[in-house]
Amino acid sequence: MVVAAACRFFKLVAAIAGVTAAGSLLLGLLLDAPPERAVAVGLYLVGCALLLGGFFVGNRGPFRVANEEGLVGLRVPRGLRVASGEEQSESYNLTGLLVVAGIVLLALGAVLDSNARLL
Repeated sequence: MVVAAACRFFKLVAAIAGVTAAGSLLLGLLLDAPPERAVAVGLYLVGCALLLGGFFVGNRGPFRVANEEGLVGLRVPRGLRVASGEEQSESYNLTGLLVVAGIVLLALGAVLDSNARLL
């Protein structure tokens, strides 16, 4: 079960990195930037965005909006409810996924960056 989860995680990170690299390379070519630098900066940006998303998802409290339909706060009174255990567990799992994927993309960007020396 752990091996299958790790395989799915690495496929997800590879897909995110591939799409990011392709988009960054295309944008870098349009801006006359070195290709390896463009890809590294793209990986840095997406990695930071994933870390930021993980931070905000992880800081959700144990309460959720009770009425999610309509214009909440304008016409429908806004109520709160306690999140179920499944919702809280999903929030923790999503936080972990986003943070680890962000760290992997930042590390990959550092490896590919032509301006940074690792050794």
